[in-house]
Amino acid sequence: MKISYNWLQNYFEEKLPRPEEISEGIIFHSFEVDEIEKIKDDTVFDIKILPDRAHDCLSHWGIAKEVSMIFNMKISSPNGFLKLISEVQPLKPVIGWTSQSETSLKIEIENDKCLRYMGRVVRNIKVGESPSWLKEKLNAIGQKSINNIVDAANFVMYDLGQPIHAFDLDKLEGESLIIRNGKEGEKLTTLDKKEINLDDSILIIADEKSPLAIAGIKGGTKAEVDLNTKNIVIEVANFDATTTRKTAKKINIQTDAVKRYEHGITPELCPIVMDSISEIIYAIAGGEVESIIDIYPNKVLQNTISISVEYINKRLGSDFSKEEIESVWNKLNFVYRELDGEYKIEVPFLRADLIGPHDLTEEVIRILGYDRLVEKLPEFTKDSQITNNTYLKLLLVRSNLLFLGYGEVMTYVFRDKGEVEVLASATGKNFLRTNLTDGLRESIKLNILNLPLLDLKEVKVFEIGTVFFNGGEVMHVAYGDKKNVTEVNIDDFCEKFNLLSEDNLHVESPSQNDTEKKIFKMWSNYPFISRDVAVWMPESDDKEQLKQIFVEEGTDLLIKAPFLFDSFTKEGRTSYAYRLVFQSYEKTLTDEEINPIMEKITSKISSYGWEVR
Repeated sequence: MKISYNWLQNYFEEKLPRPEEISEGIIFHSFEVDEIEKIKDDTVFDIKILPDRAHDCLSHWGIAKEVSMIFNMKISSPNGFLKLISEVQPLKPVIGWTSQSETSLKIEIENDKCLRYMGRVVRNIKVGESPSWLKEKLNAIGQKSINNIVDAANFVMYDLGQPIHAFDLDKLEGESLIIRNGKEGEKLTTLDKKEINLDDSILIIADEKSPLAIAGIKGGTKAEVDLNTKNIVIEVANFDATTTRKTAKKINIQTDAVKRYEHGITPELCPIVMDSISEIIYAIAGGEVESIIDIYPNKVLQNTISISVEYINKRLGSDFSKEEIESVWNKLNFVYRELDGEYKIEVPFLRADLIGPHDLTEEVIRILGYDRLVEKLPEFTKDSQITNNTYLKLLLVRSNLLFLGYGEVMTYVFRDKGEVEVLASATGKNFLRTNLTDGLRESIKLNILNLPLLDLKEVKVFEIGTVFFNGGEVMHVAYGDKKNVTEVNIDDFCEKFNLLSEDNLHVESPSQNDTEKKIFKMWSNYPFISRDVAVWMPESDDKEQLKQIFVEEGTDLLIKAPFLFDSFTKEGRTSYAYRLVFQSYEKTLTDEEINPIMEKITSKISSYGWEVR
């Protein structure tokens, strides 16, 4: 999310700290700041908003509240644009703002996936170029100016975090909006000229005859606002997060509106946004404002969380005082009641991420500072250990198969067929696997082809993972080689090998002295060439001399140490069979390039009086 320093300043009477200080404060208390960019007389932060805070921080208002909390600065107004407009042009008095004229607009919701819908008609507006201050603000955060109505809607969305849409009222069939499911055979052309085939899984906004927009995702061309538009309907609505996300994936459209709706914006934000967009449109486009139609079937209830000083300190290992903890509630503008160190906190509607006392505990430490915690490992005794049965079984199965010489692999969860289908996957396979066997067989086949690279004579692999059925998920283990692959439930495997007996429950991790330190080297994307060389040499001669010849004459294309895969002694001589693997990081090798190298190796071997078989 791009955030303008000058835009943030409109939320505060006092001067903000320097951009570098703001960036540091946000990094240590809230989010990562990917970049700080100077744009004309402004500074723009590129802030990485985490998904759990996207519902309230994908906006300048949200970041202003974080800045207020971090630097103990008071926000001067609930939204910054009112102050901004008053600085660049006098605000027109809104005649009858509290008692707007009656409206003929009608709104009907036919689907429970629309949580709230507010509509307002503004007549006799003047659509045209946006004022310079509005264009500059949008340009600073990388948004192109379109016209004053569209720009106003975008501005308020980036200011307050709520998507807005405007319809040309005169292009509607009647003055009604209907929120319903699409119908088979219906089509809609989006504002970016993409034709969408609708069905009953897609929530739409329609007039009395045809679709106007895909709810929460994209408007259509039918009621597009243009320079000839005189009368508009302002939409400020709230749609189900899951439905919005699924539909966006299904039709392959991602917009800034989707980014906000799919993370669950509160319906309680709608009135603030409707007032804001109405004010700004009236200020820059004029018009006659009618009363609001507000359909809100199921009002969201405010959440209350109980938490105590003792609870917080016990879980953090801290000794924060009652006064310090209350300073956090005050910085967050929480309404709370306290009795003997026990707090009942009314969670703001905008903070949908706060669902229990553990979330409030996290708020305490991120605001007071992680540096306040003492670094101390928790004390464990034999009696205090709690066994996670699933993890224990997984550990026992893995240890058992590794002991038997199997190597662990992880294969794709997505397959061509199955019982559980997903909307889309990166592999193009849209079903979740019902077994591990198919993936394991593919892995075995691939690894057999790469045996020379692996320095192995055979392939023995296993996988522990989840398989998916209509009735739920099950943990399975599969293991096998090129001859046979077995599929079993992890519980059955433990029972078959008696892994849960007392004798097998103690699993030791290898000590540092038992493990060899290895440095990972990136593999090549080009095919390898392997050559096997068998050499007769006197039993008394050291085979390390032979290995040295391979290394010295093999050039840089010999990417692995020579691998001894066979040897036997007969009549005072020993035959050593080595595998040499050649590979380039730059191209595909040919026999014409490897043959001269092998000839030099053979010649050098013969010079020692040894015989190449």
